[in-house]
Amino acid sequence: MKKRGASWQLFWAFFRVGIFGFGGGPAMIPLVHAEVVTRHHWLTDEEFADVLAIGNTLPGPIATKMPGYIGYRVGGVTGCIAAVIAIIFPMIVAMIVMLGIFSRYRDIAWIRGMGQAVVPVVMVMMAQLTWDFFDKSKAALGWWVSIAMACVAAGLIYWLGIHPGWVIGAILVAALLRPSGTKPTGAKKAEGNA
Repeated sequence: MKKRGASWQLFWAFFRVGIFGFGGGPAMIPLVHAEVVTRHHWLTDEEFADVLAIGNTLPGPIATKMPGYIGYRVGGVTGCIAAVIAIIFPMIVAMIVMLGIFSRYRDIAWIRGMGQAVVPVVMVMMAQLTWDFFDKSKAALGWWVSIAMACVAAGLIYWLGIHPGWVIGAILVAALLRPSGTKPTGAKKAEGNA
């Protein structure tokens, strides 16, 4: 899938994500999805979901793992370097500038309000991404399996305090160990209705 000139496209796509990705890695995921799947069609929704799932199981920030892999897939080693530099450069510059301003003017109300005003926007973006993933899960597994898996995952992560990476890793291992002839419940129902 390596393309001529892909490194510049990757750089500008992830530079936009780096500039507008307020809130860190999780808040950047919908922006990465918009660039990679919707705008440039480098990945399908299913491929993006796989990259996100595997990226969450590995150590390190998701904000650099995803651009690194996507950059490598689209543009090879130079694409990987371009994507990672593009996403971290705005963050580094913004941190230096913003922390300088904040430490100097921290008692002014509008400076304090800047960070608080971004939170509802990030919340809406994450809610949209959550709904998109639930919709895909529902299509692949069915309503009940999707809801049951979401409830079990929520219980493990929020009530028992298990790291999300372990939960995702366990699901990946379970999927790998599942006999190849069996299909998810939702897929069986879809075939029966056809």
